[in-house]
This record gives sequence, structure tokens and C-alpha cells, in this order.
Amino acid sequence: MIDNMFSLKGRVALVTGGSKGLGKSMARGFSAAGADVFISSRHQDELESAAAEITRETGGRVAWSVSDQTRRGDADKLVQSVLQKFGRVDVLVNNAGSNTPQAIDKITDEAWDRIVELNLNSCMALSRAVVPNMKERGWGRIIHISSIMGLASKSCRDSYSATKAALIGLARAMALDLGRNGITVNCIAPGPFLTDLPGKMLSAEEKQGFAERTAVGRWGDPKELAGPALLLASEAGSYITGTCLVVDGGTLCSTF
Repeated sequence: MIDNMFSLKGRVALVTGGSKGLGKSMARGFSAAGADVFISSRHQDELESAAAEITRETGGRVAWSVSDQTRRGDADKLVQSVLQKFGRVDVLVNNAGSNTPQAIDKITDEAWDRIVELNLNSCMALSRAVVPNMKERGWGRIIHISSIMGLASKSCRDSYSATKAALIGLARAMALDLGRNGITVNCIAPGPFLTDLPGKMLSAEEKQGFAERTAVGRWGDPKELAGPALLLASEAGSYITGTCLVVDGGTLCSTF
């Protein structure tokens, strides 16, 4: 009974930014739970490698498409690619995102607009594109990947925190729009997970500082996000909607 609650057998999951890091970890988890998985990112070589790796590890069906979510029209094209390949979209994970650290008096219009388009607008556009397909079947799961930076922040993270906080509000409103259609909408707010983005942006001292701020004294491994994502994507999470699940190793427990 419990195993069936977490099963995604017969479901199709679309994960943006699915070629590496948290996206690949969630895609792998969905595939292991029985889903057909479709991943997207901007880099074909990374997608090919990730799809082959996940298929080898899980034996599942994994397809991919190059897609740039800073281009608004790519959202509809991506969803059409999934429908052509698998015929449906049951689970959407809006994971693609980035960060351009700039203080409020240094933010350029170009950097601000790019982060807002990628981190926020693409989530709206992809959700808008998949909802009709979900409504037809009366079942769907939409998960926005927010961040603890949407609940707290750090200097020079103005655009990033603004977009990640906005995703939490978007999830609450969408949950009200779609709850009567059997569709849940939630956010996950990861804390310090050691993926490529912080790995490139942070110094060794900053990485150590983040680890020390957690209750468990370490960075998260990307595989540790697969379980929370599976909860929200499966029948196990059928009564969870409009909320934000914080997965941060206890980072927000401490004030000082």
C-alpha cells in the first residue's frame, strides 16, 4: 500500500534544468519510481549524458529536448515535444533557474530581466501550457523549485530572492485555481545543495560558512531532494497543495 502511494508508474514527468544537479536527481528519482521522464536544458551534450545515465541506472524511458526558458516561446514548444513523445504531462517540475548576484544599486536591466524571465516567467508559461492536458484527465502535479533565498536572503541576491519568493505566491494562487481539477501545486525550497551553481559562485570560505549554518553541519547531496520531490509528485502528497516544503538541513532554524 505504502509503495503504491509513491509509485509513478504510468505517469509522465517533465523536469526543466534536468540535465544536472537537482534537476537530474529528481528526474532519476521519478524514473526509479516508474515514470517516463522528459528532461530539458540548454545543452545537448549534458542532456544526452544525463538521459543515458538515468536509463542505465533505472531502466526507465527518458527523452530530452534542448530548450531555453529565457525565450518565452520555448515553453509551448517544449510541452508539445513531451506530448508528441509520451502523449501527456502528469508532473511538471519547474527547476530551471539561475542567479546573477548584484546589489540593488548595481543591478542592470539586462540581468534583472533575464533572471525574472528564467526563474519566474518561464514557470508561469510552462504551467499555463501543461494545465489543459492535466485538466482533461483530472490529475496533475506542478512543483516550482524555489529556494530558502525566497524566505531569507543574502547580500546581492536581490533578483534571485525576488523571483524565488514570487514562486511561493504563484504556487498558492495556482493551488486555488486548480485544486478542484485534481491538480496540486507546491514549491520546494532547497537550502545549500552542492551543485554546479553554488560550486562556481562561492569561495571555499563561503561554502564552509553555508555548511556551518545548517543544523546538520554539511551541504546537501542532490540525491537528497529526490524523496521530497517524489512525495509531492505522487499520490502520497495528494492532500498537499499551495505550500512550500523547505529542504535545507535546518539552515533556517538558527537566527544567529
